Amino acid sequence: MGRAIWKPGTFIYPLPVVMVSCGTMEKSNIITVAWTGIINTDKPMCYISLRKERYSYNIIKNTKEFVINLTNKDLAYATDWCGVKTGAKVDKFKQMKLTKEKAKNVKCPLIKQSPVCIECKVKEIKSLGSHDMFIAEIVSIDADEQYIDKKGAFDITKCNLITYSNGKYFTLGKQIGKFGYSVQKKKK
Repeated sequence: MGRAIWKPGTFIYPLPVVMVSCGTMEKSNIITVAWTGIINTDKPMCYISLRKERYSYNIIKNTKEFVINLTNKDLAYATDWCGVKTGAKVDKFKQMKLTKEKAKNVKCPLIKQSPVCIECKVKEIKSLGSHDMFIAEIVSIDADEQYIDKKGAFDITKCNLITYSNGKYFTLGKQIGKFGYSVQKKKK
């Protein structure tokens, strides 16, 4: 069987699907983003890519802060809803019954129901065409204690995180290995 050849496009899947909160505790918004990821370790940095016409674009451009809130199966409906509604017309926190929580290092709120909230400060905005990339330093990671084990390690397998792939949402499956397992020495 051969390979089908398509024109270049956005086909790197699955992607994390996150809710990005921005603004202030008094005047905030949530935008759903699937174009996000880690770009550096030391200093820890990440990015989100947004279209200029999105309501949150100018909020983040002006405040230079945002929070990436990881989403799980329980947040799937709210994640989708916040992606198709505009914050210019609705209060997404109120409509989706999401709880604002004060962040430690940025002025925008965390989403309390999120298993992990990543506080970010924008260092650069890179115009790329249809989207601008907000390159940010990660200044704090706020994890829900229910996912931290007795040794203090975060157990991501208990979160039921969701991903986005080609227009659909999926829950993450079970772990099949860990980094370096292909070269790990067998225990005797």
